Parts: sequence; structure tokens; C-alpha cells
Amino acid sequence: MKEKMTTEQLLQGLKHYRRIARQDMLRAPETPHPDAFLRHAEARREIYAALGDYAAEHAPEDVVTHALELYQALPFVTGTAEHEHPQIKGQENALENFFLLVALDPRTRRETRSKRPKLESVTPAS
Repeated sequence: MKEKMTTEQLLQGLKHYRRIARQDMLRAPETPHPDAFLRHAEARREIYAALGDYAAEHAPEDVVTHALELYQALPFVTGTAEHEHPQIKGQENALENFFLLVALDPRTRRETRSKRPKLESVTPAS
């Protein structure tokens, strides 16, 4: 983070992003792939809510660290069709929006991104 954000600023930003995701959920039926669009928006909203809950209990710097850990755990789905893997793409999009919110150094995001697993090397939970 370039400038320290307060917990209140962080929560306000996440609340704003949650509202946008909610609006996207409502307009999903109007899109070419309604189910995928809905799942993408739901995944974003879930990430924003989870980060908000975490922010309520932790310092802003710890929330950023937690978000980077979540981001690093996501498998790469870049290059797949727009409507494929909407859950993962929604989570990725939400975390990248969060990094913009906190003005995370792009180099830090790139370094974390480079450590992400490939989709085929991720085994589904049993």
C-alpha cells in the first residue's frame, strides 16, 4: 500500500464493490451466459464480504497480506473461454479490484501471480 488506509476506508471500499457485484447479479439474465455471469458476480461478492469480515478483526496491512495469500492460491484460468471457470475468475477479479483499492504495488501483485498454480495441477477437494 502506498498510503495507509484506515479500517473504515477499507470497509467502505469493500462495501462499494459488494454493491456493484450485487447489481451485476441482478443483471445476469440479460447477459450471453447468465449462469456464468451470476456465478462470477456471486464469487466477487463473497470475496468482498470475506475480506470485510477479516478487516473488521485485523489491521489493513494484515488484510492485504491475507488477500495476497488468497490470490496466490487461485489456479490460473487465463486463456479459457469467457464463460468457463466463473467462480475462479470472479475471485481473481475481486482480489485484483481490492489490490487497486489499496493501491498495492503492481510488482507485488505480479510476483504473487507468478506463484499461482496451473489449473491442471490443482486437485479438487473430495
